[in-house]
Amino acid sequence: QVQLVESGGGLVQPGGSLRLSCTASGSNFRPYAMGWHRRALGKQRELVAVMTIGGSTNYADSVKGRFTISRDNVKNTVYLQMNSLKPEDTAVYYCHVRATPVASLSWGQGTQVTVSS
Repeated sequence: QVQLVESGGGLVQPGGSLRLSCTASGSNFRPYAMGWHRRALGKQRELVAVMTIGGSTNYADSVKGRFTISRDNVKNTVYLQMNSLKPEDTAVYYCHVRATPVASLSWGQGTQVTVSS
């Protein structure tokens, strides 16, 4: 069972920045992919960004140029640097990992990000 611990959410003004982090537990565990989804109130969950262990990335169009995903494969930690935040980025952000290319996703508990003046 993979355990994911997230941190870094909070309240920020429009144009501000936040960094989310998520650490996956488990010895000798190197997830194939780590990333983030988000769910805004009244909307469906959407992929924000994902990075494979080889360094390939994929971003939602709405965050390209503003968000940057990175990961530390030694610490099994994935980060999401969020800059130029907008009110529409307000959501609960969920970390996810995929242990192998065909494994199902494991989810973190979620962390609230609120962008408001």
